[in-house]
Amino acid sequence: MTIGIYFATTTGKTEDIAERIHGLLGGAESPIDISDVDDLSELVNHDGIICGIPTWNTGAESERSGTTWDSLLDEISGLSLSGKKVAIFGLGDSSTYTENYCDAMEELHRYFKEAGASMVGYVSKSEYTFEESKSVVGDSFCGLPLDEDSESDMTDSRISKWVDQLKAEIPGLA
Repeated sequence: MTIGIYFATTTGKTEDIAERIHGLLGGAESPIDISDVDDLSELVNHDGIICGIPTWNTGAESERSGTTWDSLLDEISGLSLSGKKVAIFGLGDSSTYTENYCDAMEELHRYFKEAGASMVGYVSKSEYTFEESKSVVGDSFCGLPLDEDSESDMTDSRISKWVDQLKAEIPGLA
């Protein structure tokens, strides 16, 4: 079983989180900056995919990350990812951008789902302080939201809990 970790970053925080997640997972490949991927079809070769995305274009209806992910969304939906498990983590600022907290996760989630992926890694919104987020589905975020600006003291425990959850949701992940 192969697990790919892909991220895009502007300030380096999303890359740091990808590395920290990788350190807690057994068997996952080293994180790759999506801007270094020449052919997106390489994602099809993985049994599971973990993707990291920041939110920069707050309030936007599209291209919310301000990163390479924005230009790849349509290409993602064209992939054949049926049977693949995909988890998303996102970075945002819950105090400054409380009405758009981690909005970019939803966009990535939607396009992977359109490609037939089985989405995993949902996190209850109950332990977060924010007003609104496009990434909320029912009572959960469509992935792991993290706030390295206002809640960095909670990051390690949130990552650890999420990785344990992924180990249960993605068969073969250790």
